[in-house]
Parts: sequence; C-alpha cells; structure tokens
Amino acid sequence: MTFPLFSPTDDPGPSFVGLLRRLQGATPRFEVDRTSVTHATTIVAVRYSEGVVMAGDRRATAGSTIAHRNMEKVYPADRHSGVAIAGAAGPAMEMVKLFQLTLEHYEKLEGSPLSLEGKANQLAQMIRLNMPMAMQGLVVVPIFAGYDLRRRQGRIFTYDVTGGRYEEADYHADGSGGRDARTTVKLGFRSGMDRDSVIELAIQSLYEAAEEDSATGGPDPVRGIYPVIATISAVGFERVLDAEVATRFGALLDRRTQR
Repeated sequence: MTFPLFSPTDDPGPSFVGLLRRLQGATPRFEVDRTSVTHATTIVAVRYSEGVVMAGDRRATAGSTIAHRNMEKVYPADRHSGVAIAGAAGPAMEMVKLFQLTLEHYEKLEGSPLSLEGKANQLAQMIRLNMPMAMQGLVVVPIFAGYDLRRRQGRIFTYDVTGGRYEEADYHADGSGGRDARTTVKLGFRSGMDRDSVIELAIQSLYEAAEEDSATGGPDPVRGIYPVIATISAVGFERVLDAEVATRFGALLDRRTQR
C-alpha cells in the first residue's frame, strides 16, 4: 500500500472521511458478511457530578445463538470522549475505528481537537453514510458521550439509523435490553450523583436488562467476564478495572440473595 503525498498547495483538509472520498472517488462503505450477522446488545450512559459513566454488557448474538461472550462495546473516541455500540457488530466496530482516525486526523491538522458537539456531528454523518447498509438490516446505533471542556460537564448524545443526533439530559440506554436498563436508571437516578453511585446504578441496570433480555449478558464469575464500564471526566477516558466491577457485582448478587 502506498500513502498519498500532498504538495504544499494541496491541503488534505481536516475531514478524514472527506479525504477518503477524494482518494477513492466514493463514499467509504462498511461491508460485512451478511450470512451470519453478529449483533451487539445493551449499552448505557449516565451523567454524574464529574462527567459521564458508560457501560456495556459483553454478549453478542447471531440470531438466537450466543456468538461471543466477551465482546467489548465501550471504546474511547479520544482523550475526553467515548462511544458505545449496539446493532450489527461488524459495521459498528469499523465505524468506531474510522471515527477514532477522523478525530485524530483533525487534531493533527488543526492543532486542536474538535469541540464535543463537532465530534457528535461527525459521528452523525458517519451513521448517515451507513444508511444503505442499514436498509439491508445492518443497523448501527451508538451512544456518544464525553466531557465538555468548555462547559465543564459531561454530555450524552444519541442517534437514530438516519443519522439524527439528539442530546440527552442525564442518561440513556440502547440495544435489545435498553428499555429495561433505561427503566432501572430512571428509577435510581438523582441529580448530582457521584462516581461510585452512578457505577452502581449502571451495574444494576445491566443486571436487570440481563434478567429480562436473553441477548444481554449478565456477570459470568466462572469465566471472569463482567461488563465494560468507563468514566469520562476532566481527567479523561478511564476504564474501570475488572476487579472493581467484579467486586461490585458480587455485592449486588449478595444483596439479592439476602432479599
């Protein structure tokens, strides 16, 4: 593979997707084998006093079959933002990789990162580009969240299959178990909650979703598999250690057993 060279008068521009269009002469597509599509399921994002907590279970399904037990659905987009994926796993993971490259490309050329709203808009455009694949059943529905350095608060953005972008006030959950997870968060959420309280709430929401939705994976102590949970604050994107998540899930199971 050869890399393109640009003369001093030929600016590649800050848009990585736009650059791909120029070089390839067409919009990039996200192609997967549609004979056996793997789907990511439940994802959650909740604001807290210092930022946002994002979480996702680890199960991926293909029809009624468990395709993977330890899939990761929460990724860093850059230092102060993250994206969680639900829907067709192949296109979703490719979209995350391209999104990460797009943000890195922009920052290198412009010398500063995009604003959080700019990042959310960029992801909306990428979802819109996936529309032809979505019409064939390969739908990608992410949640984007981050810490807004200008407003000094966490923010959450959601999307529909057409690329419509919406900002949520305090929380959101999506995927096959999203309704049950969202109901749990709605009942337990309070304004100004701290990091530990929101992590507990996210864990409880995924547990309740797994109880009601067969496509959502619960804790698996035998294999040592637990949901991926990350915090995004002024410090940046930080994944919560598996040991901490396992301890919190163990405490939740103990409380349920005692009841």
